[in-house]
Amino acid sequence: MSLLDKFTAVQQLKSGLADTGKDPTTVVFDNIHTATRGVVEGRETILAGTNNYLGLTFDPDCVAAGVEAMQTHGTGTTGSRMANGSYSTHGKLEAELADFYHCENAMVFSTGYAANLGVLTALLGKGDVVLLDADAHASLYDGCRMSGADIFRFKHNDVHSLERRLERLEGRTGSCLIVVEGVYSVLGDRAPLAQIVRLKEKFNASLLVDEAHSLGVYGASGCGVAEEQGVLNKVDFIVGTFSKSLGAMGGFCASHHDVLGLFRYVSRPFMFTASPSPAVVATTREALHQLRTRPGLKDKLWSNANQLYGGLRELGFELGPEASPVIAVRCRNRETALADWNKLLEAGVYVNMMLPPATPGGASFLRCSVSAAHTPEQISKIIEEFARL
Repeated sequence: MSLLDKFTAVQQLKSGLADTGKDPTTVVFDNIHTATRGVVEGRETILAGTNNYLGLTFDPDCVAAGVEAMQTHGTGTTGSRMANGSYSTHGKLEAELADFYHCENAMVFSTGYAANLGVLTALLGKGDVVLLDADAHASLYDGCRMSGADIFRFKHNDVHSLERRLERLEGRTGSCLIVVEGVYSVLGDRAPLAQIVRLKEKFNASLLVDEAHSLGVYGASGCGVAEEQGVLNKVDFIVGTFSKSLGAMGGFCASHHDVLGLFRYVSRPFMFTASPSPAVVATTREALHQLRTRPGLKDKLWSNANQLYGGLRELGFELGPEASPVIAVRCRNRETALADWNKLLEAGVYVNMMLPPATPGGASFLRCSVSAAHTPEQISKIIEEFARL
């Protein structure tokens, strides 16, 4: 077998996607008008698959902050913070994140993926143990694998399965990290963090929670599921991304442990990746300010999420276990998902197609992500087009 032979199967997958209609990897957004409207493949389209939960990508203050930063500090940093140094705004964003999470320390990465890889490979090493939720995101799996730690999965959101895993570790729980998400990105279901924290404390383990999809969505202040369940101060490491509720790109880790400050010396994704550009940092800071000062955004988001979830459930679709801004419609099979995704796209509704192996239980889904910027009329249109399926 030659080096390139493995791509024969990939080519077959690509051809199969094209045979059913539009290949999702080649869909072109011709223009973006607002946080929820654009032109996709030449058609006016409602954007319902962007993770733009608070609808801040076109917020005038966020845009102005980015423009000013670019004019003042240039287009990019052209190197890592280890090599090229930190801009003052990098430190300001980290301080604001630490304050937001009521932690002593925060650290910014160039992407959410890099944040998970960077934190997990810094925290874990050979001889350590990680207990990973079976439905965890690919970036969490990859970071754990790259760390060299011993990896054991437990059943999704099953605290009894987690407890059995911890019991089997015997004397190794002190070097054990439990890794979960606040909200899971396919079905939109929440982790039972309060129960997981109790197990963490019982066995003297540590806990990392990825709040990528729950930042700005859950909790009185928008800190996520850990805040909502009253255990924010008991989570050892919170990681997340700027590319969803904050409408930018980048990632972070917040922690009350001082060792987070030492990650800068050992975290390779941090040390060897160009740091976030001035414009990205500026728009992220302004979006975080908007999140903290405009609670109405979260209220509007939940109004839209409940409208869509309720409408799709009334039509008889099989959905995730609870209403959330992540709403996944389960399809009978892969072929149905492909066909229905194409029909929605042709009708002017863009959603995400989720296929195995990136889905729980090998199922196929059409995933909607709701935004505070959606109008009730747009939500009704989405429901109407699903009804046509």
